[in-house]
Amino acid sequence: MNIDVLTLFPEMFEGVFGSSILGKAREKGIVSFRTINFRDYANNKHNTVDDYPYGGGGGMVLKPEPIFAAVEERMAGLQSQPRVILMCPQGETFTQRKAEELAAEEHLIFICGHYEGYDERIRRYLVTDELSIGDYVLTGGEIPAMAVIDCVTRLLPGVLGNESSAVTDSFSTGLLEYPHYTRPAKFRDWEVPEVLLSGHHGNIDKWRRQQSLHRTFLRRPELLDNIPLTKEEKGWIKEWEASRE
Repeated sequence: MNIDVLTLFPEMFEGVFGSSILGKAREKGIVSFRTINFRDYANNKHNTVDDYPYGGGGGMVLKPEPIFAAVEERMAGLQSQPRVILMCPQGETFTQRKAEELAAEEHLIFICGHYEGYDERIRRYLVTDELSIGDYVLTGGEIPAMAVIDCVTRLLPGVLGNESSAVTDSFSTGLLEYPHYTRPAKFRDWEVPEVLLSGHHGNIDKWRRQQSLHRTFLRRPELLDNIPLTKEEKGWIKEWEASRE
């Protein structure tokens, strides 16, 4: 996968793209990262990329020319057009499902804004997706883009050492993930659940499913509305509901 990021602060991405899982993925040739300072595409002598909004109001608005020029140069000569993603608090809330969708693409271009907002023509005529990482506003789109890129990259084949890790992550199954334990089997007075030490994979799988459902029931019950449940699992939920009364 090729990932390009349009930003006024490319230095913010140096540590992120060169470290940990993302750095290893790049070393393996699974993904390439490129940061593009769209100020370099400004068409005026002062290299300004923003201007006052028509109609008045506070703040500055990113101009369309440099962003269009940067994206179109990157797309020139490509056989298939990449997804162009605008990081914006007004966008679709980013989810694991969206990450899985984007991970199937060959090329992604992220646009990170600053100031008051974007010229509306960028939204209407250039981007394919608008994404938000939550109902709050940051100083720019760089940190949200980092979060989305990290989430997408770890889903690419060969990135994680254990290919099943991404499959069982929270939200990948529609549920929150079950609890994890490792050595020692007893730490202070807290012991690992006996079932995990039994070696009985059927019982372990059942325990993990039950724990995953229970954690989702307690923390994100709305997620259960979209999960097909067995008769036994429905019985567990009724018991948990009864215990709350």
